[in-house]
Amino acid sequence: METRLGFVAAAMVLCLPVPAKAAEERAFDVRGGSLSAVVPVISRQGGVSISVADARLWKARVRSVRGRMPVDEAIRRLLAGTDAHAVRVSATSWRIERRPAPQRSRAAPAPRQVPQPRAREPANEVVAAAADTIIVTASKTDLPYSHFAGVVTQLDGGELAFGGERGMDSILSRTATVSSTHLGSGRNKLFIRGIADSSFTGPTQATVGQYLGDIRLSYNAPDPDLRLYDIDNVEILEGPQGTLYGAGSLGGIIRVIPKAPDPRGPTVQAIAGASLTRHGDPGGDIAGIANLPVGEDGHALRLVGYMITDGGYIDNPLRGQNDVNRVHIRGGRGTLRLDAGDGWTVDIGGIYQSNTSDDAQYADKDAPPLTRRSMIEQPAKARYGLGTLVVMKDWGDLRFQSSNAFIDHRLFERFDASLPVAGELDGSGSGNAVGTVDVERLFAPIDITPSRDVPRRLEQHNATRMFASENRLWRPYHDGFGWVAGASFITNRARQEREYAYGPLHTPLPGVTNRITEWTGYAEATKELLTGLVASGGLRLSHVRLGGMAEDVPFALAQAGRATTASRHETDLLPSASLLAMPLDNLRLYARYQEGFRPGGLAVDGNFVRRFRNDRVQTWEAGVRFGDRKQTLLDATLSLSHSRWRNIQADFIDSNGFPTTANIGDGRITSLSGALAMRPTDALTLELGAVYNHSRVDDLSPEILPVFAATPARLGRIPNVASHAVRGSVNYATMIGDEDFRINGWANYIGPSRLGIGPVLGESQGDYIDTGLAMRVGNDRRGLSLTLTNLFDSRGNRFSLGTPFVEGNAGFLTPLRPRTLRIAVDVAY
Repeated sequence: METRLGFVAAAMVLCLPVPAKAAEERAFDVRGGSLSAVVPVISRQGGVSISVADARLWKARVRSVRGRMPVDEAIRRLLAGTDAHAVRVSATSWRIERRPAPQRSRAAPAPRQVPQPRAREPANEVVAAAADTIIVTASKTDLPYSHFAGVVTQLDGGELAFGGERGMDSILSRTATVSSTHLGSGRNKLFIRGIADSSFTGPTQATVGQYLGDIRLSYNAPDPDLRLYDIDNVEILEGPQGTLYGAGSLGGIIRVIPKAPDPRGPTVQAIAGASLTRHGDPGGDIAGIANLPVGEDGHALRLVGYMITDGGYIDNPLRGQNDVNRVHIRGGRGTLRLDAGDGWTVDIGGIYQSNTSDDAQYADKDAPPLTRRSMIEQPAKARYGLGTLVVMKDWGDLRFQSSNAFIDHRLFERFDASLPVAGELDGSGSGNAVGTVDVERLFAPIDITPSRDVPRRLEQHNATRMFASENRLWRPYHDGFGWVAGASFITNRARQEREYAYGPLHTPLPGVTNRITEWTGYAEATKELLTGLVASGGLRLSHVRLGGMAEDVPFALAQAGRATTASRHETDLLPSASLLAMPLDNLRLYARYQEGFRPGGLAVDGNFVRRFRNDRVQTWEAGVRFGDRKQTLLDATLSLSHSRWRNIQADFIDSNGFPTTANIGDGRITSLSGALAMRPTDALTLELGAVYNHSRVDDLSPEILPVFAATPARLGRIPNVASHAVRGSVNYATMIGDEDFRINGWANYIGPSRLGIGPVLGESQGDYIDTGLAMRVGNDRRGLSLTLTNLFDSRGNRFSLGTPFVEGNAGFLTPLRPRTLRIAVDVAY
C-alpha cells in the first residue's frame, strides 16, 4: 500500500505547472586549434553532441571560447571567421556544415519564425553510417568515426530512456549484434558477435567488457543490469578489443557514459510511470535526477535515485500461487565534480543497486502457458556497489586521466532441486532432466534417504570484490595523428559457495575461490599515411597472477591435498592493426586484426577442483561504410569477421548434475552484420539491422571427450547466440502546436540458438519476435508518454535454462514478458 501511495503522490507532484524555460548558459574554457581537437572539448563542456558533416572541415582552425554563455553562442564564436556554420539538429545535437558561398545582392527581410519538426539522430547501430560526424570516445584518442576502422554502435541516452528505462533490455532491443541470457535481472551474461561461452554464473570471466565511462564494472561476474537513467550515450565496440581493453573483451565492450555534473546552475528532473501486464500484476517506477552547483568555484554534484517494480506473470499451481516472479529494483548514483584549477578536474562518485526477484521467471515446457510446478520458491538477489575516483588533466593537445574504482558485487540464487511429485515420472521412473543430481552421494555423510514428498533446494552465493586502476595519457586525434599510452592494475577475488538443503537439513557442497591480479601496459597510435588512407596499430602486454582454492571440500580430500589449491603466472601480448581507405567522401573501406584473451582459473567438478587454462581469440574483419546525410539521406554498413577461438572456456554438466567449467577445445566463428538507415524527411527515419553467425566447435580437448562420447553428433555450434537476428524500427517526430510529438515502433526477430555445450545442454531456444511501440508528447520541460511492449502478446522462448537440478522434467522455457502498457509523466525544472 505504501508503494502505491508513493506512486500516486509522485504523479500528483509531477503534474504541477512548470515555469517557462530560461535561457541556458554554460561555463566554457576552450582553447583554439584545429576543429578535430576542439569539437570533443566544447561538446563535453556544453553537454551536447556536435557532428561535422564535411571531413575537410576537421583541419579548420577555430577560435578560443571562454566565459559563460548559451551553447549556440559558444559555437558561433568558435566558428567565427571560418567558412563553417552550425545547424541545430535537436535539443542536444548540432551539426557543423560548410557555409554556402555568398550570393547576396541586396538585404533580404528576416523570415518569419515558424516552428519546424525537429530532426532526430538515429538511435541504433546505423549511427555508424554518420561517417564524418561521430567522435568515438571509446577509441581513447577521441577518434572521428570517419577514421575508425570498425563498427561502432552509439545509442543516445535520451533514446534509451524514451518509452521507459529498462536497463540492459533497452540496449538489447536497439541492437542486433548484442545478446544475453535471460536468467533474470542482475544474473545474465552478455555476448557480442557470436563470442559466447555458457549459460551459468560461474568462475569464467565475461566475454564482454562493461564500463561506466572509463571504470570497469565487473570482471568475472554477471551483468549488474544498472538502470540507465541520466545517461549521455552508450558506445558499443565489436571485438575483440584486447589492445585497448585487455582481458575479457573477446566479444567487444559496452561503454555507458553518464551525464557529468554541471556547475552552471541547479536542475531537477523527475519521472513516474505505472504499468499493466496482461496475465500478470501491475508495476510502477519512479526516478529523480538532481544537478546542484557547489560553491562558486566550478564544483557540482549530480544525483540519481530510482525505484522500479515489475509485476510478475508466472503462476505456480502446485503451491497455489499466481504471478510469483515480481522484481524489485532500488538504486542510485552520485558524482561530485571538483574543479581543481589549471585544467585539473576530480570526480568522486558511487553507485548502489539492489535487484530482488521474488521467484524465477521460467516456465515448464509441458505445462499451460506461463505456468511452472515448483515445490519451492526460487528467489534471487543481486547487490552491486561501486566507488570511484577519477582525476583528469586537460592541456588542450594532451590529456591525462586516472580512473580508480572499488567494486563489491554479491549474488544469491536458489534453485529447485526437488524430486518430481507422484504421477510426474514416466514409466521408467526417470524423466528427461536437463541434469540430475546424485542425491544419495550428497547425503551419504548424514545417512539420509531423500523422500519425494520433501522439497529440496540448492543455494548458491557468489561474492566478488575488485579494485581497478587505469592511468592513460593521450593526444586526441587531429592533424592526421593521435596516440594513447596507458597502464592498468586489477585485482579481483571471486568466491562461490554452494549448499544443498533437504527440509531442515543442510550440507555444504564444494565451492571455489579465484584470485586474479593483472598488470598491463598498452599503447596505440593512428596516423593518416596519405590523404584518404589511415593506419592504426597497437600492443598490449599483460602479466596475470592466478590463484585459487577449494571451499568446503570433504576432509579426506583436503587432507590428501588433491586439487584443492592452484597458482600460476601468465604473460600475454595482444597486437592490433587496421587500415582504412576513403576513396570517396561518403565511402569507407577498412580491414583490421585484433586479439583478445581471458585468464584461466579454478572450477568445481564433483568433489574436486578443476583447473582451466586461458583462452584466446584472433579475429580478422573487413567492412564497408557508406553515408552522406546531406545528399542521399542514406547510411549503410556491412561487416564480415572471422574468429579463431582456442581453448574455449565453457560450462557443461558434471557427473553429479552440477555446472562446471573446462577448456572444451577450439572453435571458429564467422559473423556477417549490416545496418541501413534512410531519412526520407527530417521527421521520418527508417532503420534496419541484421546479423548472421556461423559457429562450431571443431576440435574437442581430450578431457571433455567422455562427456560427448554417447552423442558426438550434438557437438554443434557455440551456445547462446542466435544463428541470425533482424531488427527494424520506424521513428517519426513532428510538432503538434507548440509541443513535440514522437512515435517509435520496432520489431526484433531473434533466431534459434542452443542452451549450452554438450549433449545434456542441447536444448533449443530463440526463434521468436519481440515488438514494441512508444509515444511521447511534450517538450524539454514536461511530457506524457505511452509505451506498449510485446504487441502481439507472444510467448517465445528466450532461455531454456530453468533449474538444472530437477529430475523427470520435460524441459523449461523463459517466455517474453506478456503485453505490457506503461503510462508515464516526466518533468524538469
